[in-house]
Amino acid sequence: MTPITMLILVVTGVATWAAFRRPDLRERWIFNPYAILRHGEYPRMVTSALIHANWMHFAGNAYSLYCFGQALEILYGARCLLVIYLASIVGGSALSLFLHRHHDYRALGASGGVCGLIFASIFLLPGGGIGLFLIPFGIPAYLYAIVFLVVSFIAHRRQKDHVGHDAHLGGAIVGLLTAACLYPEMIFAAPAMFATVLMLSGLILLVLIFDPWHRLERRLQPDSPADFGPGGDERTRDYAANRTRRLKKEEIDRLLDKVAEGGIQKLSTAERKRLDELSKEVYGRAS
Repeated sequence: MTPITMLILVVTGVATWAAFRRPDLRERWIFNPYAILRHGEYPRMVTSALIHANWMHFAGNAYSLYCFGQALEILYGARCLLVIYLASIVGGSALSLFLHRHHDYRALGASGGVCGLIFASIFLLPGGGIGLFLIPFGIPAYLYAIVFLVVSFIAHRRQKDHVGHDAHLGGAIVGLLTAACLYPEMIFAAPAMFATVLMLSGLILLVLIFDPWHRLERRLQPDSPADFGPGGDERTRDYAANRTRRLKKEEIDRLLDKVAEGGIQKLSTAERKRLDELSKEVYGRAS
């Protein structure tokens, strides 16, 4: 019996269904760096793992969670499963929060937690392979880990498939480290494999955090988004545009705070006009 695995699946399924029926719940639970950093809505870092874009998205995560979650729960217990899963969700969200702190970005899904379970299983269930659809044989666990890290990193750099690869990477790395902390003796069962995956993970994490390519792009490009020509770097233009949007949102919030304190009459005529202008620019409507 794996009651905790099933409980996670049921809770996630019910939350996903509720978010489909009530868009306000989806909006309240979705991962949103601006809401987290500006308004302190840190529960979003966990609640975003309870909702999904559609039932196919949920089914993919649910299948992987069931396969790896029940194996970990049977062999290592419910506590191990919960600690790794929750730590991986928070780890994936934390990395996304840092990387997208200046972006108008949203994400949802349990992929970060699921990736953490998969990477933890690589070391807690040694000798196993990872089965993939359309491939008639299992891929060695260590090879899967290395390929996953490299492919996710490349996909994150390209940013063309609208998938939160940074949350996958963060969840996978935290899942691996959490498993090592819970059962350090497993490291010595396959020290070379652990060292290889850990070093590669650390290297990718450092590149993501310090982003040397982006720093070089910013040095080579003008600082103002208005100065970018048609051939300018797309990533740098997006960064500047998102930063401008974030600053406008912060100005809207300051004006709305004044309204909350003393009513609309608290704003001067110029401030009311400015609030309407910003609301149209950012949200496409007047306040």
